[in-house]
Amino acid sequence: MKKLLVLLLAAAMLMLAACTADNTSTEPSDDLPAEKIDLSVAVLSGPTGMGAVKVMQDAQDGTTANNYTFTVASSPDELTPSIINGEFQIACVPTNLAAVLYNKTQGGIKVAALNTLGVLYILSNEEIASVADLRGKTVYATNQGSTPEYILNYVLTGNGLTVGEDVTVEFTDADTLSAGLASGDIAIGMLPEPKVTATLSAGENVKIALDMTEEWNKIDNASEVVQGCVVVNSAFAAEHPDAVNAFLSEYQASVAYIESNPEDAAGLCETHGIIPKAAVAKKAYPNCNITYVDGDKMKSLLQTFLNVLYEANPQSVGGALPGDDFFYEK
Repeated sequence: MKKLLVLLLAAAMLMLAACTADNTSTEPSDDLPAEKIDLSVAVLSGPTGMGAVKVMQDAQDGTTANNYTFTVASSPDELTPSIINGEFQIACVPTNLAAVLYNKTQGGIKVAALNTLGVLYILSNEEIASVADLRGKTVYATNQGSTPEYILNYVLTGNGLTVGEDVTVEFTDADTLSAGLASGDIAIGMLPEPKVTATLSAGENVKIALDMTEEWNKIDNASEVVQGCVVVNSAFAAEHPDAVNAFLSEYQASVAYIESNPEDAAGLCETHGIIPKAAVAKKAYPNCNITYVDGDKMKSLLQTFLNVLYEANPQSVGGALPGDDFFYEK
């Protein structure tokens, strides 16, 4: 009798297991999280990287849609070889560099969004009221071969001044230029925010003489200065569009967070090495023109800006204007 009960119990358990197996789907449950993708993201210190600080913090906290590893560089030259080699899936870079990278990789890089408008200002320890007052002067600048150089050249040329003849342009690093302007050892220099704010805070006599975005608009108000953008690796974007789109949504939310929480965002800029001091980041933010623009408006603004650069110097965009496949579409 006892043996019969054991056999009946075993049979019942087998039937229950079979029913359970029949009712269990082999498809993954909607309640289970999708597999996270690992992405390497490069950003530049300064305005080009400011828009990313909230998503950088979220990535550190483990709350982002995917796993992001951020690299912060002080100059575009530090990132260019790695972007070309595909070591970064996403990067925040100057807009003209994006065009250069597109040409060098034969379409291996796409622009997904604009993230920075005009951020350049000419500071002076002399009385400079107009671009014409720069005739016969030496102007120090940073980032030779990038958008600052081409914007400066465009503004000078548009005001009838020839670089090397009417105006001498010397290039140096941002820290040296900032210190020289603050001390008065350098008379005139062009810097981006937030170095402008840091320089004004450190110097007694130096002041903003010219807003380069305003000077650009005086020459050609049909175009707009767009200095920074978010680029994606074309092959990665084709293979993982959902991961790229998720990042872009988080980046856009990061920009909105900065606009609504400038003091907290300033602290994040210091924490993540985008700007050395939170106080400087907070003060500089209104002049940094951080933005997020994608889609047709991005394409229109960037094409117009690159056309101006190309007409001034084809090498500024890598020798040729990018084709329509330069622009990433969600």
